[in-house]
Amino acid sequence: MSDPNQVVYTDRLPGRSLVLDGVEHLFCSGTSYLGIACNKQFRQYLVEGFCYYGTNYSSSRNSNLQLQVFEEAENYLAAYTGAEAALTMSSGYLAGQTLAHSLQGSGRFIYAPGTHPALWRSPADAPHPSHDYDAWVAWLLQETPVMPEKHLVIVTNSLDPLQARKYNFSWVSALPQNKQITLIVDDSHGFGVTGQDGAGIYGQLGHLQQVRLVVISSMGKALGIPAGIILGDQQLINRLRASSFFGGASPAIPAYLYAFLRSEEVFAEARRQLFHNISFFRQRLDRPELFRSFADYPVFSTDEQGLYTYLLEHGIIISSFRYPTPSDEPITRVILSSLHTSEDLERLALLINNYKH
Repeated sequence: MSDPNQVVYTDRLPGRSLVLDGVEHLFCSGTSYLGIACNKQFRQYLVEGFCYYGTNYSSSRNSNLQLQVFEEAENYLAAYTGAEAALTMSSGYLAGQTLAHSLQGSGRFIYAPGTHPALWRSPADAPHPSHDYDAWVAWLLQETPVMPEKHLVIVTNSLDPLQARKYNFSWVSALPQNKQITLIVDDSHGFGVTGQDGAGIYGQLGHLQQVRLVVISSMGKALGIPAGIILGDQQLINRLRASSFFGGASPAIPAYLYAFLRSEEVFAEARRQLFHNISFFRQRLDRPELFRSFADYPVFSTDEQGLYTYLLEHGIIISSFRYPTPSDEPITRVILSSLHTSEDLERLALLINNYKH
């Protein structure tokens, strides 16, 4: 199991720990930042939702029968994030594809490094893996003024979850004023954790007047909801509702939206615990320079590839896999969640402090 390319199989959902070959390992990987999949109160709400709505809703959102829970969830999400309107779909991937294909042909698409395939119109849109984000921003500001297209669709992530880097969007104000610009931001790894009360990046960028802001996100990471959302202006959301991608797809599972609407305090408490865990862990690191990280975010990225094997030998599993291709160097990260205890983090920090590289 010391090779980052080797797949580890388990028949149990990992929480703060994971049992492999009869041995319990501390689990510091994955994207369930708030630990919602293991949260007892959320599970109780979800069971209530299943009893009320059944296990699935096998119909189109555009059918002649409408479940109110979809509108309730979308109204809540719009108010929560500060967006004019919101749309839910069955996954973040489908939300991205719906948005990208609905805007297809309207202008020139420009993709930032690291953009997820959910927002590609085809594999040809894949950003070059060697491109640096800062270099891309410099190129963007130099080239967009002379591009012949009047409408530019700029697609980027809100942050880099692999290198644990939060992006600064001050460059948006320097974009050419004589262009129509749609800025699409994928907030899948921020939503539920970053922003005011975990509302993500929309509220931080909503003041930008020179661009049409659209935020898409998976709800399946921090919030533990198998669904995707699109946040934007009402005109755009209405257009997406009329698309074949939206009308032809099954919607998000109503029981999960039922649980989501009742779990505001569940999310808030998990977020408070997560922030406590991040601070607790950071304060106990003798060599914080081993990691790239930013405030109140649970990902600690490192170039120390040997840390994976070292921690595994001491019963701790962290994230390490080759990306974006099997020939690339492994991306190695310690990822915390709200499920970790103080004892877990003491043990983790002590082992890292004792790591010789």
